Amino acid sequence: MPRSTIRRAFTAVPVALTLSLSASACSGSASGDDNTVRFGYIGDYNGASLLAIAEKQGLWKEAGLTAQVKSFNNGPVQIQALTAGDLDYGYIGPGAMWLPASGKSKVIAVNTLTYADRVIGQPGVKSMKDLKGKRVGVPEGTSGDMVLNIALEKAGMTAKDVEKVNMDPSTIVSAFSSGQIDGAGFFYPAIDTIKKKVPDLEEIASTKDTGDAFPTAFVAGNKVPEEKNSKVIKVLQQANDWRKQHPEESIALTAEMLEVTEAQTKADASHVETLSTKDLAAKTESGEVNAWLKKLGDFFVRNEQLDDNPDPGEYYDGDLYSQAYSK
Repeated sequence: MPRSTIRRAFTAVPVALTLSLSASACSGSASGDDNTVRFGYIGDYNGASLLAIAEKQGLWKEAGLTAQVKSFNNGPVQIQALTAGDLDYGYIGPGAMWLPASGKSKVIAVNTLTYADRVIGQPGVKSMKDLKGKRVGVPEGTSGDMVLNIALEKAGMTAKDVEKVNMDPSTIVSAFSSGQIDGAGFFYPAIDTIKKKVPDLEEIASTKDTGDAFPTAFVAGNKVPEEKNSKVIKVLQQANDWRKQHPEESIALTAEMLEVTEAQTKADASHVETLSTKDLAAKTESGEVNAWLKKLGDFFVRNEQLDDNPDPGEYYDGDLYSQAYSK
């Protein structure tokens, strides 16, 4: 994988966030503490719902674990924290899957299929051709970057045809709302925030239109012991089935955790496809999950985020997931 790609993705880490993480996570848990789980997440339904459920349903306690959770802007920032030893686990969307594929972490559980990613344009910018030569903001290395690259590829264009600007999600919201950028590779629910100021923005492209699967996932640091991963996977599986069986209650718990309205969380959840643990285990054992990851890997190779596409079995611990389900 090109080293410059890793560097660009990781240099987007806000300094204050890194310092805050080190102060809170490291003071509360040493890497050798088998009972403490330091878990990163993104503040949306995909990233937070299972953690909200696990806490409220007492699943961590039942497993003999204590969870310390920390919010992040995106997946690549969490992978950096995992690599630095400041986190044990994190959550990533499909656009950051190139990082575990490059050996930076292990995927321990598929979470959902997400279709929240869009290329958006200012009013009147209705096609990828309209963005040619224009400023397009993306949180580089994330699913926003991914959907932009997919749309460019489909339109017969490359990243060289637009002025791609690496921005963190909050900067994209303000820059698009104030007209400083012409388009963005971005995602819901943050797009809803932009719509409050630019209600007639254009949705130019969507992952919904591709017909492909875009899995979100939970990842573990490479040095986290397998025994701990097994316990955490079991908690995630239990929370996943509770979410599948109680969709409305899971929305309420997630909204409470994120301190947003249930209406906002419900709108966010509308872009998500949840699967039962039984279904995920079956898709793991049949090789379907690996096929999803392999197809993403092919895309990352074409976009030079990976030099080659490894066997997903090298970074997705499907055997451990299946074993945890069968217990």
